[in-house]
Amino acid sequence: MTLDSKLPSGPIETAWQRTRFDLKLVNPANKRRHSIIVVGSGLAGGSAAATLGELGYNVRCFCFQDSPRRAHSIAAQGGINAAKNYQNDGDSVYRLFYDTVKGGDFRAREANVYRLAEISVSIIDQCVAQGVPFAREYGGALTNRSFGGAQVSRTFYARGQTGQQLLLGAYQALERQVHEGTVTMYPRTEMLDLIVIDGRARGIVTRNLITGELDVHIADAVILGTGGYGNVYYLSTNAKGSNVTASWRAHRRGALFANPCYTQIHPTCIPVSGDYQSKLTLMSESLRNDGRIWVPVKKGDKRSPDQIPESERDYYLERRYPSFGNLVPRDVASRNAKAVCDEGRGVGETGLGVYLDFSDAIKRLGRHVISERYGNLFDMYQRITDEDPYKVPMRIYPAIHYTMGGLWVDYHLQSTIPGLFVLGEANFSDHGANRLGASALMQGLSDGYFVIPYTIGNYLATNKFPKADASHPEAQAAVASVRQITDKLLSIKGHRTVDSFHRELGKIMWDECGMSRTAEGLKKAIGQIRALREEFWQNVNVPGSGDDLNQSLEKAGRVADFFELGELMCIDALERNESCGGHFREEYQTAEGEAQRDDEHYSYVAAWGYRGPGNAPELIKEPLEFDYVHPSQRSYK
Repeated sequence: MTLDSKLPSGPIETAWQRTRFDLKLVNPANKRRHSIIVVGSGLAGGSAAATLGELGYNVRCFCFQDSPRRAHSIAAQGGINAAKNYQNDGDSVYRLFYDTVKGGDFRAREANVYRLAEISVSIIDQCVAQGVPFAREYGGALTNRSFGGAQVSRTFYARGQTGQQLLLGAYQALERQVHEGTVTMYPRTEMLDLIVIDGRARGIVTRNLITGELDVHIADAVILGTGGYGNVYYLSTNAKGSNVTASWRAHRRGALFANPCYTQIHPTCIPVSGDYQSKLTLMSESLRNDGRIWVPVKKGDKRSPDQIPESERDYYLERRYPSFGNLVPRDVASRNAKAVCDEGRGVGETGLGVYLDFSDAIKRLGRHVISERYGNLFDMYQRITDEDPYKVPMRIYPAIHYTMGGLWVDYHLQSTIPGLFVLGEANFSDHGANRLGASALMQGLSDGYFVIPYTIGNYLATNKFPKADASHPEAQAAVASVRQITDKLLSIKGHRTVDSFHRELGKIMWDECGMSRTAEGLKKAIGQIRALREEFWQNVNVPGSGDDLNQSLEKAGRVADFFELGELMCIDALERNESCGGHFREEYQTAEGEAQRDDEHYSYVAAWGYRGPGNAPELIKEPLEFDYVHPSQRSYK
């Protein structure tokens, strides 16, 4: 297989405008004749379904939650980037493009990133028109704050709940189309397979999570906006329901999976507190605007923070990176936190934590200002830890947060299966090896509101769609495949719970394919994952039946997919003999401990093809070319 990324030629500044002009259009009257399936109702899926419905297409939107408002996009806290330059501090579309390519450690396509930066300015206008309550200056103008990897203030925010407010905007637009009859919602419904007819994506198999009923849905095109796969690590900042199943079942049907080893560790999360914790809690990166990160200078210093004088504190990010200070990119901040904890200077009972201290900001600005900016985050922290961050520093430690890898897509956001489009975190396209803070919301809304309406129209206008229904042999084969997996999981009747397997898998992934990786550790992890997966299929216990609500069955199917994905992640990390962004191989680092890329051998997208159970995946490479932002050793000093 060869990859055609459909990248436009000519100047990058006009590439998207020229592409839009060249794309074929669907007549307004003909749009009513086309049906589109959208899986996922977060910012990417919800905005796509709303926009396509408003254009006149017949849209069916599926989510496994009871309401689109419960999509994990709601959990995003800090903000959304846009190159508006309202602060007059030197920002521009080109600077956002440059920062994003550099922040991703030169492992993203330039054309995709430039389009994202270009569209960012329209996203803010769209959301303000929807009534999203972005923070404003006293006089009423929209205000901004800074995020990691940038020296300008370009992040728009709604306190510490930006994702919630943006999702409510998309949800209102979506529900308007539901009312108009152009969108039909299917809540509490999970996609379990992709239906491919004559080489094209034509539908999905779903399970009603309340009744257990399997259904076939046929359409002219399928869109996945199903988020990332961070829960392969068990402990992550993702919602417990977040999973890879929709993407992975599409992968098994022929969609290539790109850069699976590119995972993001967020530096500001509440540390793990016990062996039986089920998830981790994010503390927004925006806190690094006013919070200062430090650890004691002395190893093993167990004094309370207020007893440690200024001269015995190491503000290590400010010391090592004076130009960016506490606002270095996430991968850099996370590795430095791990390094000081590995030295024995971590804080808290476990020693796996660093301080995020707001005392200077409170003295400078007053408690009321800090409360206005971060009040809900401070309240959340206090409820979880029983410590008051207005009085004592927060304790934070890196945790899995986001995944830059995902299904491979071209410039039109189409996967290697014609008719299957992938949006937001579910695709791999815009962030390279490390996403900058406040760019996830930007990408999801860019893909949903402003890209897919054009590119899917071109696909529909240039292809014919023979009539198909649930009786088609390919649809029946997909249903049989789903039923076989379900029956097998229910029939094992072993002695271990699904969660026990998931927890053990997550520990293997975190230890060997987490913040740092080695060839030896990755090889060991691959063997451990294969052995654990074999035990899973022989000893898992899934109580109940498939004919009604059965959350153990839901989890079992998702964990089965995580086993296969986890092995592929380790294979990808083992094959990439370099360090870049969130992929840090200990064998490949500079004398100062920074990531050391190998542009000569690894400047490509690693797209993996599924070749059946027990067979090694096939690697297909898409070379990356840089005509505008030339690769260099990243420096934030």
